[in-house]
Amino acid sequence: METFTAEEARRLAPFVTNLDQPVFCLRNLPAAISAGAFARYSRSPKSLRRLLLDELLPNDTAVPDHGEVDDAEARALTERVIAAYGDDSVGQLAAVSVAFEGVSNILTKVIEWGRLGSYLEQSTRYIDFSDRPGGRYRYHVPAELTDHPQLRRRFIETMDGLFGSYIDLMGPMEAFCDAHTPPAGPGASAGRSRAVKARALDAVRGLLPAATTSNVGVFASGQALESLLVRLLSHPLAEARQLGALALAEARIVIPSFLTRVDRPDRGVATAAYRRECLVSSRDLVRDLVAGQPASPAGAPPLVRLVEHDPAGEDRILRQIVTGVSDLDHSGAAALVADLSTTRRRDLIEAYVGRRSDRRHRPGRAFEATDYTFEIVCDYGAYRDLQRHRLLMLQAQPLGAGLGVVVPDDIEAAGFAPRWREAHGTSHDLWRDLSQVVPEVAPYAVSMSHRIRFTIQMNAREAMHLIELRSQPQGHEAYRRVAIRMREQIRSVAGHSLVAGAMEFTDERIRTDGRLDAETRSTRRV
Repeated sequence: METFTAEEARRLAPFVTNLDQPVFCLRNLPAAISAGAFARYSRSPKSLRRLLLDELLPNDTAVPDHGEVDDAEARALTERVIAAYGDDSVGQLAAVSVAFEGVSNILTKVIEWGRLGSYLEQSTRYIDFSDRPGGRYRYHVPAELTDHPQLRRRFIETMDGLFGSYIDLMGPMEAFCDAHTPPAGPGASAGRSRAVKARALDAVRGLLPAATTSNVGVFASGQALESLLVRLLSHPLAEARQLGALALAEARIVIPSFLTRVDRPDRGVATAAYRRECLVSSRDLVRDLVAGQPASPAGAPPLVRLVEHDPAGEDRILRQIVTGVSDLDHSGAAALVADLSTTRRRDLIEAYVGRRSDRRHRPGRAFEATDYTFEIVCDYGAYRDLQRHRLLMLQAQPLGAGLGVVVPDDIEAAGFAPRWREAHGTSHDLWRDLSQVVPEVAPYAVSMSHRIRFTIQMNAREAMHLIELRSQPQGHEAYRRVAIRMREQIRSVAGHSLVAGAMEFTDERIRTDGRLDAETRSTRRV
């Protein structure tokens, strides 16, 4: 290992976790210094510690013993490095945490669209939205309605009505769930109370409109945040553009060197213009093409349809298993797999999957060799959870009220379905009229029980993760049914039964006490 003089060690010590090991972490450094060090690292024979000493740390007199570096001086030292050693790759070397508060559920999906960030959002399954901070319910009124005062008044009246129905049904549904939840075991009364409340929140959340506001925490690299900001600043919704401008200003306080391109005419602005042009041109062309096509069948569409799959799916997986642990080329592996008996095929898949003791134990990348495309029509609340998965292709249609609403089983069983449908009728009518005048804001009027159609394409490994996770009994019944149906359809097609069989932690029971089990376990752990 490289050695350092006593003076060099004194200068380095505040900024690295050790001076004599081949693995160490940087600390106490501005993002610009850390990123500049790694950018320079890729094109220098020097060690990272030597780079810090020779090129990136300020001179000795400017580095106090308590390990602080002036951020302005750090930027001056590293901006030339960032400019000289790449754009996107350097943008991945600094990260920032951004809080978006009081944003609509429409905008949360825009924020969370990027694959490379980490997102945590307030849950409608755990938080009661009955409160009225500042004297009004928690929903966003689109600025676009300012020029349409009558529609704006009607929007507010409809939103207040949906929240009023949400509050009116909360108490009765909590009493219903209490009466239909099994008794608590010894020492589990607190867990049962939480489970009852959560079940009631699950039942009534469908009344909340997409305009309902939420808080979202984002942790993203400079590159991912740049993409998010360009997406927000170029979005057709005023809410998105306003929050994008605020986020850019605040993030520049923390990582200014990594966001210089967002509003440059030749970079972020040009990228946004390109995306808008593609969206408008493709949308207009599709409208012309669709004009003469027959309408989709009336009635409630299927919850899940497996619309595309790879007929040679298991063969592809088996070939990858063989090539990954042998010296056979692709042709040799294909020939070997073609000659395998049904029993040996099963043996090989089972050996590769192994003895899983937990759903988090997933097989290797050979399961990425085949994929599935599902068309899903579920309520918007379930879509919000499924949309959070990153390792897949998801394409959603615009949120609307045209596909009808889902009435939860508990709402039906408690006798509140007429009240449910009446409340959603006002939401549907407002959506319809907004669509004629200000179509871009019409989705705000739609409730979380209204159906949305979207397509998911994912490989078998990601399908295992999604299906097993979203089928767990503590999950919401809306997306549990989607996950269970996905596995059923994979299992039903020829050449994929072994893949479906490997998803052994799928819980296919339709039950109402899953949250009670989860809360009871949580209580016992505490």
